[in-house]
Amino acid sequence: MDIEKFDTLKEYADDFINFLSREKRLIPESEQEKYFENNVYSYFSLIRHEIVQIVNETTSEQDVVTAEEINEIASEIIEDHHDRWNKAESPSTIPENHAKDLIDRYENAINKAKKDVFENLSLTKHLSRRLTEIAANLFVKFLEDVDPPNMSGVVIAGFGEKDIFPSIQSFLIEVIVNNHLKWKKDKYFEIVFENDATIVPFAQSEMVATFMEGVEPGYEVAIEEYLSQIFEKYPEDVIDSIEKLDANEKRKLKEKLKGVGSELFDRHKEELRNYRRINYVNPVIHVVSALPKDELAAMEESLVNLTSFKRKMSMDAETVAGPIDVAVISKGDGFIWINRKHYFERELNPQFFANYYREVENGEE
Repeated sequence: MDIEKFDTLKEYADDFINFLSREKRLIPESEQEKYFENNVYSYFSLIRHEIVQIVNETTSEQDVVTAEEINEIASEIIEDHHDRWNKAESPSTIPENHAKDLIDRYENAINKAKKDVFENLSLTKHLSRRLTEIAANLFVKFLEDVDPPNMSGVVIAGFGEKDIFPSIQSFLIEVIVNNHLKWKKDKYFEIVFENDATIVPFAQSEMVATFMEGVEPGYEVAIEEYLSQIFEKYPEDVIDSIEKLDANEKRKLKEKLKGVGSELFDRHKEELRNYRRINYVNPVIHVVSALPKDELAAMEESLVNLTSFKRKMSMDAETVAGPIDVAVISKGDGFIWINRKHYFERELNPQFFANYYREVENGEE
């Protein structure tokens, strides 16, 4: 069997995405429609839950909430969701008319979802149209701060035929709906003369980040948020304690010191980033650039084991666990398994390996 070859890894990655995009038999149209309906129902239910939550909070404050107030709450929440999706990223990989095509094809399913989920709510034509646009955008755009539950990451790494150094390209792939793949490029890294090593974590990356930078990402965010509040509130507390200043003088001084505090906070964050890079990241990268292939594989396995152990010892979902597959890709040796698990016991299935090696010897793979 002839295998198509490409000069660069980028071309291999693009060919893989093109295959998924053009191979319409991968997901039957009936399954595409089910996926569309389920996701629209789920998102509409999320909007309804927010509406009910605000209505309940309002009821606890004023005992009675009128139908007009409920409609105002619903309108505000639906508009907020619509604005978020309207401002969301629309990758160049999505055709301009894809949203309209989705509405034309699945209009009945969208209308049924609106009727079932918002049954007791009087939707104006404007809000109904907003919900329809939200439903289409679920399969057209990507929100920065939200990863869809069915999003998958695909990582392609190695060499093209003419690549001297390795590179890595990852994609975020969600769904095929109306025979069109929703995807976007994620991370791209390459080894060059100026950058001779890198460590790129995917999925559950917090332990790798902790190992590389010396601080857990969530803890770092908490510290920065707390310091941000201090830099913002401290000038106000100091100025309010000065009795000789009138209200206008205090206001002007607060505005001036807020700007100074913001600059100091940004400088503080930059200094800490530089410290982590110099004292943690750079030394590790320097060592990695000189490690032999077997030690690189051992390091990779250790980092995954570290993440697995952390998940096992905490209340987090144990999404990383052993046994772990480990492989090394090099220009000279190609793809080499270091550790590989099987879904069956090796000792009980000698015929599998006998057939496998026979096929390899006969050049069938």
